[in-house]
Amino acid sequence: MSTESRRLGEKARNDPRLVFSSLHHHVCDVDHLRACFEALPADRAVGIDGITKERYGANLEENLEALSSRLRNMGYRPQPKRRTYIPKPGSEKGRPLAISCFEDKLVELAIKRVLEPIYEVQFEDRSYGYRPGRSQHRCLDDLGRTIQQRRINYIVEADIRSFFNEVDHGWMLKFLRHRIGDPRIVRLIARLLKGGILEDGLVQASEEGTPQGSILSPLLSNIYLHYVLDLWFSYRVRPQSRGEAYYFRFADDFVAGFQNRQDAEHFQTALGERLRTFRLRLAEEKTRCLAFGRFARDNARARGEKPEEFTFLGFTHYCGKSKKGHFKVKRRTSRKKFGASLRAFNDWARRVRHKQTKGEMLIRAKARIQGHLNYYAITDNARSCSRYVYHATRILRRWLNRKSQRKAYNWDQYNDVLREVAWPRVQIRTDLNPFRRAEAC
Repeated sequence: MSTESRRLGEKARNDPRLVFSSLHHHVCDVDHLRACFEALPADRAVGIDGITKERYGANLEENLEALSSRLRNMGYRPQPKRRTYIPKPGSEKGRPLAISCFEDKLVELAIKRVLEPIYEVQFEDRSYGYRPGRSQHRCLDDLGRTIQQRRINYIVEADIRSFFNEVDHGWMLKFLRHRIGDPRIVRLIARLLKGGILEDGLVQASEEGTPQGSILSPLLSNIYLHYVLDLWFSYRVRPQSRGEAYYFRFADDFVAGFQNRQDAEHFQTALGERLRTFRLRLAEEKTRCLAFGRFARDNARARGEKPEEFTFLGFTHYCGKSKKGHFKVKRRTSRKKFGASLRAFNDWARRVRHKQTKGEMLIRAKARIQGHLNYYAITDNARSCSRYVYHATRILRRWLNRKSQRKAYNWDQYNDVLREVAWPRVQIRTDLNPFRRAEAC
């Protein structure tokens, strides 16, 4: 963090009601833009103009001076973003991403670096998504500890329908003005939001939404949901609850835990109306209240039923027990994510078998499996991870052998090759066992 960013953060922390009226000159500063240029990776997808970091950097100083001048004079106009799609479970078309031109990425990062320290000290502690020093694993850890150590008997899991596509620009700018009093910054963000999307040769106007793939989008989405959900839960829902109430959000995914059923049901009912006020929609079919906690397992079995489970951040959470018989929140890879990950692995292997050598495929496959384990290899999830490695290993062998029938691997040869490349083994990467960590303290 730069000295200037640290100073902005300290001012925001010391005076929570301070409205920053002079920020635009930070964004326009050539040294700041140069630092943003250095921070941007060179291997990212290019926008509609086809300009890469290398090409932009060929005349870097001249380009930065021109960009700074246009920003100061409010003559900067972002170009439309290029629409592309990545695989998404349950969707034939995929998840839409908007790819900005390189210079627009530069401006987005410059704005983010100015605004982030101001909002970072303001965001609620139960917001985890796209924030420095926070991650999905930390969110899962805090959620599990809260359920185990607090009086949580009911969980409300909810889903916002197409959140990033339906963010209302009017509300977004209104929220920004609570802390950003510099109209030039607000106007610049408005231009970026309304820059348009190029798809199938046509530019579509952006009347709503904050496009996924934009550098600025995660911060703007956090600001939006900070006012829509986080503050509402902290200052309205929790104080009005008769029992304990807790809330955890990662980007647009969130769950809430309650001691009393009445509080949970009231939250579920009020949530839809709250979102509609800010032009968002609740996915009713994915929103429910379920019994979950230290007594849920025994109560369900006493009724002859299976204990309920909920899914959050790619993991199915269920009520289990430790080796000593104590209640414990356990997690396994959700069926949806497990199947989607294997299908993506199979599609990749089928697609590259004619483009890469066997050695290249083995190295790339190892990296893909390693990436899966880095996220999913957590406490109590070794069985799901072992199943994933088992199936992925067999998928890879099938497609490797289709490259050439004359040099097909039998199982002994294949296992020898896997040992040579140090094939990933299932080991717990992230310890989310509160009992073990408590004993180590």
